[in-house]
Amino acid sequence: MARYVFITGGVVSSLGKGLASAALGALLQARGFSVRLRKLDPYLNVDPGTMSPFEHGEVFVTDDGAETDLDLGHYERFTGVAARNTDSVSSGRIYSTVLEKERRGDYLGKTIQVIPHVTNQIKEFLTIGDNEVDFQLCEIGGTVGDIEGLPFFEAIRQFAQERPRGECIFMHLTLLPWIAASGELKTKPTQHSVKELRSIGIAPDVLVCRSERAIPEKEREKLALFCNVRLDSVIAAYDLKSIYEAPLAYHREGLDQAVLDAFGISPAPRPNLSRWEDVADRVFNPEGEVRVAIVGKYTQLEDAYKSIAEALTHGGMANRVKVRIEWVDAELFEREDPGPWLEGFHAILVPGGFGERGTEGKIRAAQFARTRKIPYLGICLGMQMAVVEAARNLAGMDKAGSQEFDHEAGAARFEPVIFHLKEWIKDNQKIARDVLDNKGGTMRLGAYAATLAEGSKVAEIYGKHDIEERHRHRYEVDIKYRDALESHGLRFSGMSPDGRLPEIVEVPDHPWFIGVQFHPELKSKPFDPHPLFKDFVRAAKEVSRLV
Repeated sequence: MARYVFITGGVVSSLGKGLASAALGALLQARGFSVRLRKLDPYLNVDPGTMSPFEHGEVFVTDDGAETDLDLGHYERFTGVAARNTDSVSSGRIYSTVLEKERRGDYLGKTIQVIPHVTNQIKEFLTIGDNEVDFQLCEIGGTVGDIEGLPFFEAIRQFAQERPRGECIFMHLTLLPWIAASGELKTKPTQHSVKELRSIGIAPDVLVCRSERAIPEKEREKLALFCNVRLDSVIAAYDLKSIYEAPLAYHREGLDQAVLDAFGISPAPRPNLSRWEDVADRVFNPEGEVRVAIVGKYTQLEDAYKSIAEALTHGGMANRVKVRIEWVDAELFEREDPGPWLEGFHAILVPGGFGERGTEGKIRAAQFARTRKIPYLGICLGMQMAVVEAARNLAGMDKAGSQEFDHEAGAARFEPVIFHLKEWIKDNQKIARDVLDNKGGTMRLGAYAATLAEGSKVAEIYGKHDIEERHRHRYEVDIKYRDALESHGLRFSGMSPDGRLPEIVEVPDHPWFIGVQFHPELKSKPFDPHPLFKDFVRAAKEVSRLV
């Protein structure tokens, strides 16, 4: 049976629970243990799939088609363990399941209550995969004291009580604010946060304290005394230059040792941190720099493209260069010439998105990259807009566009080279969808196979002809336009195994111009960069040498 670490947060949100959880998972792996990380989110959405990126950042997609919190991306990037549908749950999903059971009569006429029915459902979720790994690390979203989080806190309290002694511990992440006027770090917010946690029956075993300044021994002793934790379990979490420094930084502070001590695991296996030492060396000792423009529609919030930014960093690490990302609002190019804005960049990336806003700007960015011979990577909508651009400016289809935008406008304005996918095959079963279906979970989601064309650029990059990548979209490039587009220089170099759905397009007479319908960024890791991002940055590096 697995041991459980429950990670909670206090004082304020956005302290980095997800990063701390991921770093702890990496450190336990470095000591030879197997881990799985889970996220329990108190919001009432069934999943983040229908949320605006401005609300919750990007939606991370798993191989089995779950739309999850972006923290699962951190978990995968730091541990290499592929996330699953069962690694993320929200209040909405829990309540939905409970109500479905009530409608079926599963509760035999009982009055349905938060305790025990909702908390039991949370505990049932926690036990999934109980015998698969040595440690389950479970992060609770939000902060202690949030009303919507109370069922989760009560559930983990009950869970720890019901398990054999020594199988569960609690790690609490808080903030030590620096008061400049008095020149002091203040421990009182943390004391109150722990007091709130203890009032609902949970006593932290490890205290992780975010701080801008070094924590004096006197303050550590005060925290240990008033929060009732061991002195060596008060762990400092300082601001870092790179998130990939986190495993080494937390190890220096003794986080992994404190966790193992709390479980009574002694002697603890010695850690092998060579992987993370190499990652840190590549991050902090680059041998050059490339500038990459991300032309998107959610550029005001970098978390909306979190996995893309990290995958570019991984590509830079593989090429020993620093990738300087600059965010460019696609709507800008609907009013202005992209030339003055994009001159000087070594590569251009156009990411995914939903809706018509900013799409004409993305089309003009793709045209600029194609005509100026600048490396271009289009992802999902970025690939579709590259196809539209080629249809308009190479194949002479002036009205080329997407059915998605006609649907929004309620009128046929475009010749739809991009169409709404109504049925496809998943695991040998036909899936059917309609434009008017519910939005949540109705896209082409999760891992799908693709076959790469012999002699294509992408086959060379991947080093094979059969790949599997993660998808999240409703619209596809219409295969009926393939001949017209290929006769004008756009190659369909990756297709679904049945040959019906275009997965990758490229421009053969361009140094590096590739569009992919899937999301390669979701599978990239610092110690295993995705091949497309690795080669994209290599191409940018070549351009930087010519400038």
